Amino acid sequence: MASVYSDIIASCEKGRKLFAVLIDPEKCNGKKLSSFVEHINSALPDFVFVGGSQLTENVENTVVFIKEHSKVPVVLFPGNVQQFTPKADAILFLSLISGRNPDFLIGQQVLAAPKLKEAKIEAISTGYILVDGTTTSSVAKMSKTEPINAENVDLIVNTALAGELLGHKLIYLEAGSGAKTPIAPSTISRVKSLCRVPIIVGGGICTKEQLLQAYTSGADLVVVGNHFESNPQDLLSFVRCKQAMEK
Repeated sequence: MASVYSDIIASCEKGRKLFAVLIDPEKCNGKKLSSFVEHINSALPDFVFVGGSQLTENVENTVVFIKEHSKVPVVLFPGNVQQFTPKADAILFLSLISGRNPDFLIGQQVLAAPKLKEAKIEAISTGYILVDGTTTSSVAKMSKTEPINAENVDLIVNTALAGELLGHKLIYLEAGSGAKTPIAPSTISRVKSLCRVPIIVGGGICTKEQLLQAYTSGADLVVVGNHFESNPQDLLSFVRCKQAMEK
């Protein structure tokens, strides 16, 4: 059976762009989740990411519901070790390499490792880089770390390179949920020009123009979540926009 990571690599080798919708169980549950899954089945994004920074809702219930009602692969995007379920197809095994809080560099990962080993879930090592999106993100609050200034492109690029050299299989450039400013196309382009691993970009993308800018600048996979919480009907047009640029 093909893995999520092998699918990402195969798509990159073919020059095919990928799109993921992010679901925060705290904000999307009950009837809202049921309705949103209908939009997912209509649009068919490449992946559904599930997670959030500050969750009290049950992640497993959300994952199980999506798996029961959709065939789109579900990938965990956890904020901490508590946000784990073996029911997902894979997990982004995140290390917040832009911050200096040891708990999110390695501490949470040490706690999660035995659970992942026992569950035999596909764990994809991901270097997670938080960039200032001109708003205080929930990630920054929860992790007690400062994002990298968006104008300090050298530091962003060097952090991405360090992540790659440390063995991370993916680099995730994140402007933060609800960011007013997404990752700059020029920054994406510089990271992509120097890193060989796939680049994920998320945070602050709320228009199809911003989506296309991220792709044309070098993003291999774009993640959109916050925008769809208020505009779920836009999911189909975003996926079609991605598909149209590939033709």
